[in-house]
Amino acid sequence: MAIYSSTQSTSPEHAEIRVYGCHINEPLLNTEETKGGGCVDSPKNQPQGTTFPRTLLNGLNALSGVGILSIPYALSEGGWLSLIPFLLVAIICCYTGLLLRRCIDADARIETYPDIGKHAFGSKGKITIALFMYLELYLVAIEFLILEGDNLEKLFPNTDFEIMGLKIGGKQGFVLLTALVILPTMWLRSLGLLAYVSAGGVLASITLVASVFWTGAVDGVGFHGRGAFFNLSGLPTGISVYAFCYCGHAVFPTIYTSMKDRSQFSKMLILCFAICTFNYGTMAILGYLMYGEDVKSQVTLNLPVGKIGSKIAIYTTLINPFTKYALMVTPIAGAIEDQLHINNKRTNSLLIRTLLVTSTVIVALTVPLFAYLMAFIGSFLSSMVSMVLPCICYLKISKASRSQTEFMIIVGILVIGVFVAITGTYYSLRQIVEHL
Repeated sequence: MAIYSSTQSTSPEHAEIRVYGCHINEPLLNTEETKGGGCVDSPKNQPQGTTFPRTLLNGLNALSGVGILSIPYALSEGGWLSLIPFLLVAIICCYTGLLLRRCIDADARIETYPDIGKHAFGSKGKITIALFMYLELYLVAIEFLILEGDNLEKLFPNTDFEIMGLKIGGKQGFVLLTALVILPTMWLRSLGLLAYVSAGGVLASITLVASVFWTGAVDGVGFHGRGAFFNLSGLPTGISVYAFCYCGHAVFPTIYTSMKDRSQFSKMLILCFAICTFNYGTMAILGYLMYGEDVKSQVTLNLPVGKIGSKIAIYTTLINPFTKYALMVTPIAGAIEDQLHINNKRTNSLLIRTLLVTSTVIVALTVPLFAYLMAFIGSFLSSMVSMVLPCICYLKISKASRSQTEFMIIVGILVIGVFVAITGTYYSLRQIVEHL
């Protein structure tokens, strides 16, 4: 999941990057230069903006994330028949993304997801949506640390660390080492370089799927895992992971407002979901065919270390968190700094950002359960942000314009979203408690 998008500012060379409500002035990543010089109007009125191909890249980046590692595990939890709810989740999330566009069109002042909440329900709506998004960001950052610890331990097994006479296990030591490497990126006020690097997330996801296929087809693993046809007890976990994979809604509003031709947003979003669904589905089927019921929470943990395809897959997996962690946590740090009015106090800012990184390390070491934590994020947070809240906001904003048929469809999505949130959260929390 990528977590940035761009809107143009008063200079053709710069843009205001909005990261869930956090504003950072950076070199423009994805808009065309203004022809003829002069000033550019606000994003709502300007003729210039992001072209369709670049907007599509932003959308793909928003949906391409670490969920691709656990999609085979999700399929193994629910069985082959769970591919049906997988496609249903994709269709629902695509539709709710279109609902967000309609909410934005209701008022020219709306540019971000929290703005939609404010327009629908006032300050309480804005705060509620912001809290869900910040908590989702925080937990995804923790997932990055767990991912690094798991995969580095696979690359370097039986590795122990000793710090000041204290012996630390390999996985825990790798989590701490990763945090130390990431920490300086959190101290940067300028995230332009990281934004450019993180745009490679789309390529990384494609490379990962290709590497897994190579491992199965060429490196001798094969595709012999038959798997179960249906597993009711594991279905809530599977659906929760599916929901996590499609949690890009927080940036859809800003992607929309940055477009040069907004009439193409629906086409862009549908194409984006189709490509990502094909990529996710391919990975799920490949991983399940290769390892069946033995597939692990991250498919890279199943891959044989010595093979070229495995090495490419694992190293690609390891690179992404280093490029995206700061972009995940910086909006939270910015919100805290805004509340405490310490934006211009460098020492206090460094302290807050260091404490945030430290807190994610503590949680990662306390709850080192990648798949179950992902299921919790998908069920409790992603289902709310991607299914429930868009529907609620749209029903409030579009009282006069919606049809009876559309109303029934949205109510049905609300029922599904609430069901996923309740059942998925219960099962994921129960599994976390059982495995601690």
